Amino acid sequence: MHSDYYDFSLTTFSPSGKLVQIEYALNAMTSGGTALGIKAKNGVVIATEKKLPPLMDHTTVQKISLLTENVGMVYAGMGPDSRVLARKGRKAAQRYKLVYDEDIPCSQMVKELAAVMQEFTQSGGVRPFGVSLLIAGYDHSGTQLYQVDPSGSFWGWKASAIGKNMANAKTFLEKRYHEDMELEDAINTAILTLKEGFEGQMTENNIEIGVISDDTRTFRVLTQAQTKDYLDLIG
Repeated sequence: MHSDYYDFSLTTFSPSGKLVQIEYALNAMTSGGTALGIKAKNGVVIATEKKLPPLMDHTTVQKISLLTENVGMVYAGMGPDSRVLARKGRKAAQRYKLVYDEDIPCSQMVKELAAVMQEFTQSGGVRPFGVSLLIAGYDHSGTQLYQVDPSGSFWGWKASAIGKNMANAKTFLEKRYHEDMELEDAINTAILTLKEGFEGQMTENNIEIGVISDDTRTFRVLTQAQTKDYLDLIG
């Protein structure tokens, strides 16, 4: 059978055991802006670059999404795909709240989104999601950081990166990360990691940072003023 058949068929394995469309979805993710997450001793930080055309209103673009009060996510890849997943995640959270009368745990949110992404790898007439997600949140085990890929695979991480500069970012994180890192140190490390592969000047307008701490158990996105304070501190 011609190799092009496997390139265009989502539900047929190639002779080498691959679903080639999933690999193409990963390529879409690696063409997106770099995003990363770090799990500190007392919280989690996720951060991403947000490079936009000069004339675009940067306040209308958000790469970090709030799914519930205690769970947030950042994506690398196709923005419209991430919005679909964010909407499905919020609906899953409301269903969980209706049944159990409590906020959905971070780990359960990850399983819900991973199941959606996996379903889109073995159904006819659809394509895989062209994004990877980093999900930060709180559950009964404390603050957590997970990564979900287009195949529906997910893992818990101490620190990870996705997007076009993820290889260099992961190498940088491996050198800087330690398990006793405080949340404030993790925020500074996240900014320094983004700076490693950043083209041009980094400002509060072209990066986003989200944090959740063990104390508040609430996910929040830093304001531009707060982000600028961290950038000024690093220099």
